[in-house]
Amino acid sequence: MKLHVGCAMWTLARWQGRLLPHPLPPRERLAAYATWCNAVEGNTTFYATPSRATVEMWAAQAPEDFRFLLKLPKPVTHERRLAPEVFAPDGALHSFFTAIEPLGRHAALWIQLPASFGPTDLPTLAAFLSRVPKGYRYAVEVRHPAFFDGSRGERDLEALLTEADAEWVPFDTTVLYETPPTTDAEREAWSKKPRLPRRTRALTRFPVVRYIGRDDAELTAQGWQPWADITAQWLREGRSPTVFIHTPDNADAPVLARRFHEDVRRRVPEVEALAEPMPVGPPTLF
Repeated sequence: MKLHVGCAMWTLARWQGRLLPHPLPPRERLAAYATWCNAVEGNTTFYATPSRATVEMWAAQAPEDFRFLLKLPKPVTHERRLAPEVFAPDGALHSFFTAIEPLGRHAALWIQLPASFGPTDLPTLAAFLSRVPKGYRYAVEVRHPAFFDGSRGERDLEALLTEADAEWVPFDTTVLYETPPTTDAEREAWSKKPRLPRRTRALTRFPVVRYIGRDDAELTAQGWQPWADITAQWLREGRSPTVFIHTPDNADAPVLARRFHEDVRRRVPEVEALAEPMPVGPPTLF
């Protein structure tokens, strides 16, 4: 029984020399991170599609059971809004799928939609999901308030995703907004992150959760307790969840992701333990 946990990135300046060895060449950075966590979000693919050679380098560093959640390119989701023309053979979507092919089953694909993409756009989403290449898992993140108010829009989206065997990705910001920000990073997060109700229902065997806490580790851990309970239940049901732990500054995100994993293991001891992290420096005699 395996639980996947991860962060929003696999390298961060504040981790270097403290959590991960420094310096590390690009061909070793993901491998070092993968000793801490067994999943990672791929946000950079939203802004630019990597070269196939770069993705081959990622694949070479990823352990057998490692998971990537790769965000579809901005021109596909936000500029063209999943319109039929995104399937053009010379377009961004084709380039994206060509580039990520070396990851194979390591990759799940994350369709993050703009806040203006609402219930009236669901036929477009249904048509898009019917045409995307098979062999990948798809996970959809929506931010329109009408999908969170118990109305027909919410029910229709859930039915659509269930039919397509695609997951609904919750981005849980409730703890972030529970009390006023106390750090610069929290204040910046308040200006950018969506403020929506917590959603906890899984639709597939592979639920995905994105949780953001606070720059205070204890507040972050207190806030994820409902998710630890839910994740434990999913595992007992035979599901294979992936949970991403964020904080506004992400300074200790790998440590917190592992702590979440241990919280779930206390509830479900059968869950396989994570590997020991790579040592930051060489061993010493004293």
